[in-house]
Amino acid sequence: MTKKDRFLVALDIGSTKTCALIGELEDDSVKFVSLGAAESRGLRKGLIVNLDAAVSSIRRALEEAESVAGVPVESALVGVAGSHIRGVNSRGGITLGPRPRDVQREDVKRAVEAARSVLLPEDREVLHVLPQEFLLDAQGSIRDPMGMVGQRLEVNVHIVTTSSAATQNLITAANRAGVMVSDTVLETLASAEAGLTLDERELGCCLLDIGGGTTELLVYGGGVVRHTAAIPVGGDHFTNDLAVGLRTPIPEAEKIKREHACAFRELLGEDHAIEIASVGDRPPRTVFARMLGEIVEPRAQELLALVHDELQRAGLDTLIPAGLALSGGGSRLRGLLELAERMFAMPVRVVAPRGLTGLPEEISQPEYATAVGLLVYGARARRQAVQRPGTLVAKIKSMFAGA
Repeated sequence: MTKKDRFLVALDIGSTKTCALIGELEDDSVKFVSLGAAESRGLRKGLIVNLDAAVSSIRRALEEAESVAGVPVESALVGVAGSHIRGVNSRGGITLGPRPRDVQREDVKRAVEAARSVLLPEDREVLHVLPQEFLLDAQGSIRDPMGMVGQRLEVNVHIVTTSSAATQNLITAANRAGVMVSDTVLETLASAEAGLTLDERELGCCLLDIGGGTTELLVYGGGVVRHTAAIPVGGDHFTNDLAVGLRTPIPEAEKIKREHACAFRELLGEDHAIEIASVGDRPPRTVFARMLGEIVEPRAQELLALVHDELQRAGLDTLIPAGLALSGGGSRLRGLLELAERMFAMPVRVVAPRGLTGLPEEISQPEYATAVGLLVYGARARRQAVQRPGTLVAKIKSMFAGA
């Protein structure tokens, strides 16, 4: 492996911030090298609305990461998120022959291809095909059918689709910033790589990645992905509510949210005064902490109610005994964890990403779960690509993407 090939780069282009994370491949691990971050411009709800502004944000994040690492960034894995994400379960299968025989790798690939052959609108494309279980003749719940004997091989898969235009705009922005996109990866899948334990995936867990413009949802059960969805409410909605309710500028509302807001008013102790800036040239005003709770808590309840409705529609609301795991910058809102525990009556925790050696404590925070997860995901795919024939992109897109 050349020096250049030892490095992996993750690019998390969010509605609030853009992160470029560089890691170095070691024997069986990935070492943290550097992080570059910049305020996102030109994005709304995970979609690019101003290409030049988005390119500028990506370039600033990359330059910061490169200057610390001392290596140029040529390619990166890019996270995909936003309200355009859709997930659907599908089944397909093949006949192995007139008589039972051993299942070969090519048979597995053909069965997965049959399962992914769903009719999509022209503006949609497949991002991932994630196998859930195989069925061989009358036997189900098979994780890996290789070498087993049978006549009919079927597979249940979860297919993640995205807007073709939205994904292409991300790739174009990265290309214009001077980076080739080695692959695109669902951000919640990456966050799960860095944030969920094996026990949570097996028992059943829902990951909520609360970004600036949207909240992405991913459900694991039995060790595989069961459901993905996006909810059009994120951290920016809390900020906007505070800006309107308190008649204060957006930057001031964001600062108030981070320092004083609480999504669960029962946690508030003695009410205290907070001085805030006014709009225009008006003098500062005084508000009280309880007033912030009256603005923020209803929005938090709305977000969690939408999550519950989505889980209920998918028939998974009673199949996540491991509870909820919260990631993304929005998960740091004080009181959100306690409110979620009250509304869902199940355990809730905030993710601390892991999987990189030498990761500084300030980056082991929920808002960096996607970037860290992209590196972990990419490193595993790189190792599998070396072990088996095929390119990195083919490997990531293959049936083993969710293993």
